Amino acid sequence: MKKICVFNQKGGVGKTTTNINLASYLSLEGFKTLVIDMDPQGNASSGLGVDKNKFNWSMYDLFVYDRDINSLIIESDIIKNLYLIPSSINLAAAEVELINIKNREFLLKEYIAKLNNSFDFVFIDCPPSLGFLSLNSLVASDSLIIPIQCEFYALEGLSQLINTINLVNQSLNKSLYIEGVILNMFDSRAKLSNEVVSEVNKFFKDKVYSTIIPRNIKLAESPSYGLPIMLYDEKCKGAISYKALAKEFIFKQRRSGL
Repeated sequence: MKKICVFNQKGGVGKTTTNINLASYLSLEGFKTLVIDMDPQGNASSGLGVDKNKFNWSMYDLFVYDRDINSLIIESDIIKNLYLIPSSINLAAAEVELINIKNREFLLKEYIAKLNNSFDFVFIDCPPSLGFLSLNSLVASDSLIIPIQCEFYALEGLSQLINTINLVNQSLNKSLYIEGVILNMFDSRAKLSNEVVSEVNKFFKDKVYSTIIPRNIKLAESPSYGLPIMLYDEKCKGAISYKALAKEFIFKQRRSGL
């Protein structure tokens, strides 16, 4: 069971969009996939069609009340092999409520171990900040995927991001590595987008996926309908790109022997 954190300290770079759609296409390929929503906004939950007002338990109950993680799993009724552990706004309070817990950065890792390798992939959707929730996600993961927006401010936080990863490597998760870098919201008409692609490739080299996700209105619309892009508009550029990304992801996994 491979655990992958989709992480970038910067907001609005497509973390949740990547999480929802990559997990969905992997499920479609026959991989049993779990999405863990670690963002109190719960966008991954609603983006997969889960009504945040109707589920009984969420990640908050896992951390604060020590519920059985297996009891929190919701099976998707729209995509076979896809599962979710939802989040709620209450999760924002967990950091304060658990402030006196020893080794609290390792809680999610301990909980995920109780899944007993029931899934092929676990994708963790992080909030856009480096706090208790993101640290737990990074510590619990084998690797991380970094979405980067092809816009002006995209490169500003890269050194800080790498510094964060290095700090986690040194003190909390020595085996954490970068799975890959996804270039998001690409506009081929914009000179700046092409410059960002060039700079990111120089910085991350072979870690950058060759599949680039374009700026696409359908991708932006689909979460409001509670649908991954494959079910909202499978023929749009966004869907075609995420399907290609999933294929590339699988190819790299098999090439590395996983």
